Amino acid sequence: MPLTNPWLAGPTPDRDLPRDVLEERILNLFSTHNTAVIATVLADGSPVATPVRYFSLGFEIFYTSWNDSVKSRNLRRDPRVSAGIVAPLVGQASSRGAQLFGTARTLERDDPEADAYWEAVRWQSDHVERGRSVHEPSTDPLTIVTPARIVYTEHWLRRDGYRPRQTWRADGPSSGSLGRVSAD
Repeated sequence: MPLTNPWLAGPTPDRDLPRDVLEERILNLFSTHNTAVIATVLADGSPVATPVRYFSLGFEIFYTSWNDSVKSRNLRRDPRVSAGIVAPLVGQASSRGAQLFGTARTLERDDPEADAYWEAVRWQSDHVERGRSVHEPSTDPLTIVTPARIVYTEHWLRRDGYRPRQTWRADGPSSGSLGRVSAD
């Protein structure tokens, strides 16, 4: 039987991508998708996962949420969070996604730090869908997920001799200005 992707056969490569290349691939994934699954912890310690539409700036993802939602209440009690972003999968060769591990914080709309994030939110489409005026900006809070670590998976990397699972850490040597957004 012919192999459609012969480079998937055999041992898995163990080389790491250069950090700048890994960062570019992660940012590309964040920019070309808009749905993440956010995992938080209930008061009894059990996990809960919620799909959200997200936006991104650098390596942070963020979403609008009501303060009374289960995920928001969980994050106020315990800010540790995990998020998963996955590209459509048609086979192992197309396997591509990211797992983010870090903390979350919620910014109310009147928080000066929120302005830098709201610039990237396309709230107007939500307003049109819900019959609201596009001349009155949203007042919802934003929840910002700041990853300490991102596990990036892309099996296509095997073609070039790189391991399909790569780890990015915020405290790495080249994270610099691509980390947390500044309101300055």
